[in-house]
Amino acid sequence: MLEPVSIYEDQVHKEWVDYNGHMNDAAYAIVFSHAVDHFMAYIGLDEQAREMHRNTIFTLETHLCYLKEAHENEEIYVSVQLLDADAKRIHPFFVMKNQNDQIVATSEQMLMGIDMEAGRPAPFPEPIVQKVADLQKAHHSLEKPKQAGRQIGIKR
Repeated sequence: MLEPVSIYEDQVHKEWVDYNGHMNDAAYAIVFSHAVDHFMAYIGLDEQAREMHRNTIFTLETHLCYLKEAHENEEIYVSVQLLDADAKRIHPFFVMKNQNDQIVATSEQMLMGIDMEAGRPAPFPEPIVQKVADLQKAHHSLEKPKQAGRQIGIKR
């Protein structure tokens, strides 16, 4: 069965725990930021490739959903499902789970390819385009995650 790609593993660090005794909301963003870095390497845009192609990724938007508390020393795992992509943008959906395979949080993001010389949006280099296209094709048949496409608002 096809599944999202496991991309990052860590544990809840002491400094990530707040006065409520669980992982602070900002720490979730740190974990997902590290997951983006690992995702970049997975698609071939590691440090060496960024220097060679003078191309990187900026995060344009992110939407975090906090679903379960995570506590100090708890193991966490992040996977990624590619929802969409075009020449300059990648729309990934990250899922953080604990060691019991329970979803702790999700992060839907919009990432943009950036020309490092011009400091402006730019298409991804061909090797990255191909890897993203392969991943997009592989994930095309996966069910859209429940939290994807959510909108913040008070339901009336």
